[in-house]
Amino acid sequence: MDYKIRLKDGTIQVIQIISTTFKKLKVWKLSFTGGKEIMLYKVGNQWMQRTEDYLEQQYIILIGAYIDGLEAK
Repeated sequence: MDYKIRLKDGTIQVIQIISTTFKKLKVWKLSFTGGKEIMLYKVGNQWMQRTEDYLEQQYIILIGAYIDGLEAK
């Protein structure tokens, strides 16, 4: 599904969030409009990203909390 997030500079970014499985681990693939893709996964209560992805930690926490909210519905 496509979601809109507001960045710190006030611009709105559209991202696509897809839940999938990678090596028996549930992951969430984020696709940004610029073509960049990032994979997030959750260990306990903490959201993590692949080592080759470079999303700032504050965005990982915020997007992870948003995904948690979606799954609670």
